[in-house]
Amino acid sequence: MPLADRIRPAALEDVVGQQHLLGADKPLRRVVEQGNIPNMIFYGPSGVGKTTVARIIAESANMRLHKLNGTSASTADIKSIVSEIDTFLGCNGILLYLDEIQYLNKKQQQSLLEYIEDGSITLIASTTENPYFYVYNAILSRSTVFEFKPVSPEDLERAARRGFSEISKENGTEFDVSDDAVKYICHGVGGDVRKCLNTVELCALSAVDGKVTLDIARELTQRSNMRYDRDGDQHYDLLSALQKSIRGSDENAALHYAARLIDAGDIISLSRRLLVIAAEDIGLAYPQAIPIVKACVDSAMQLGLPEARIPLANAIILLATSPKSNSAYNAINAALADVQNGVVGDFPRHLQNKHYDGADAEVRGQHYLYPHDYPNHYVKQQYLPDALKDKVYYHFGDNKLEKAAEEYWRNIKK
Repeated sequence: MPLADRIRPAALEDVVGQQHLLGADKPLRRVVEQGNIPNMIFYGPSGVGKTTVARIIAESANMRLHKLNGTSASTADIKSIVSEIDTFLGCNGILLYLDEIQYLNKKQQQSLLEYIEDGSITLIASTTENPYFYVYNAILSRSTVFEFKPVSPEDLERAARRGFSEISKENGTEFDVSDDAVKYICHGVGGDVRKCLNTVELCALSAVDGKVTLDIARELTQRSNMRYDRDGDQHYDLLSALQKSIRGSDENAALHYAARLIDAGDIISLSRRLLVIAAEDIGLAYPQAIPIVKACVDSAMQLGLPEARIPLANAIILLATSPKSNSAYNAINAALADVQNGVVGDFPRHLQNKHYDGADAEVRGQHYLYPHDYPNHYVKQQYLPDALKDKVYYHFGDNKLEKAAEEYWRNIKK
């Protein structure tokens, strides 16, 4: 049995981290202490205590306990649990712990709904994916979602030292573990308790004369501080953090998130997001950013890794340190909203691509004014449909370039 399972906490007091949920007077702690267990969904990355906490709650409840894993559970497994309702085995209620609920299809989740609703089954489910995307809405609305977070290195130290102590007792060997080795392990596993304890066990097995040094820790600590799955929440969280850092003009944070994407080899997602940022967040404040970023992205794609990081870094720093404007982004969104809401109207007659009128036309002739025939290549005439003729979608931004354009057109159009 792995070390993480051998020393799995049996009480909430022994769980490392998650003090925002399990600390004194915190919500989940109060729920457990009251003894009336509601339907709950535990959401968070792997190895942070979701299963451990669920087991502690389940074992403290005076209910018939069933455990299923969404990766292997079948409809027959669910029917078997449901069959115990109203029997001697389920007389105190049934508590179902369902790990990785996101792997159950909609029909399987729906088969539980009736029994969750009437209280015949109490559900504790866990998931590493955002439950608002992966869990059936009807189940979600009948459950309380608790978010588990990666465990801090400081909290992990307690688990790591306990792990070394447990192995010492089991093997009768006294370990001399350097503080630097413990700190390195705890900083290198990305808040994952299971990976931390797996690394502790490997270090103990590799110890020379009972000594666990920093060099051993460096060799055996898994590179797991990057939680990254191209199809999971972390992928979109990284891209979101990158865009918001550039939008906020923090080039250092932007480089950090970009480095995580580059280290994962995902320059395609990074490049696509940089092209979006150039148009959405820098926009007309510095329109040259769009072709410059396109050139950097093209260079990155031609070069490939590791050299691709260089033109991408140029693009990231350029975007983060450029003036910002979302005026074009807002303008097209406003125009689309009208179109999608059916506020369109017919084309003004002078803009239509026809040069004759029907017998019923009130005004004959196109009467289009050709702007190039007028001073400054401008003449006032209506371009929007009558229903929208006074609509303003675009508002000049407060940056140098857009203010100059605004002043130019104010002088021309007045």
